[in-house]
Amino acid sequence: MSAIRLLVLGAVRQHGRAHGYQVRSDLEYWGAHEWSNAKPGSIYHALKQLAKQGFLLEHETAPSTAGGPPRTEYEITDKGTEEFLALLREALVTYDQKPDVLSAALGFVVDLPRREVVELLRRRVAGIEEWRRSVTEYYTPEEGPERLGHIGEIMNFWVHSADTGAEWTRGLIARIEGGAYTFAGEGEPFVGVLAEGQENPYATGEPHPGDR
Repeated sequence: MSAIRLLVLGAVRQHGRAHGYQVRSDLEYWGAHEWSNAKPGSIYHALKQLAKQGFLLEHETAPSTAGGPPRTEYEITDKGTEEFLALLREALVTYDQKPDVLSAALGFVVDLPRREVVELLRRRVAGIEEWRRSVTEYYTPEEGPERLGHIGEIMNFWVHSADTGAEWTRGLIARIEGGAYTFAGEGEPFVGVLAEGQENPYATGEPHPGDR
């Protein structure tokens, strides 16, 4: 799964209706340009592709007061909402994908009900544990990697990564079960997007043709 698809759909959904520069600004506010492929070109390309596929609806707004061309705003469709939620659930439960996909999912985790998130994360832990069991049939971490030569460091790295991933996920489950955060259906959620015209302190400042 590509993180950019989840990020763009989620950002538009949070605004209800947003133009491309708003989406870019939100993702830079999250630092997504540092930990994912959410660069300006990728964001604007994803917006156009998602619109072509029927996940977003395009609205052409009035020209700017400075006389510029009309600005395109995007609104998520019912089909787009279904796609967004499917991608979000997949990202939370699937343990063997790139870190940027999980990072993107964490940005929208409260869009799901609390109990469902806990269940998805428990499935994530179960997947990690099953993978670890299959690996340690051939590699025993307690004996150390040296017995396989330096190649053993490969398996050592992945086993330790699995252990760390499972530990982190269990900690997140505990925090959520303990009442952390406001999930879907529980009241007003935390606002993680910028209001129209609000200055982004983390903006890269790099101009792009799609910024209009």
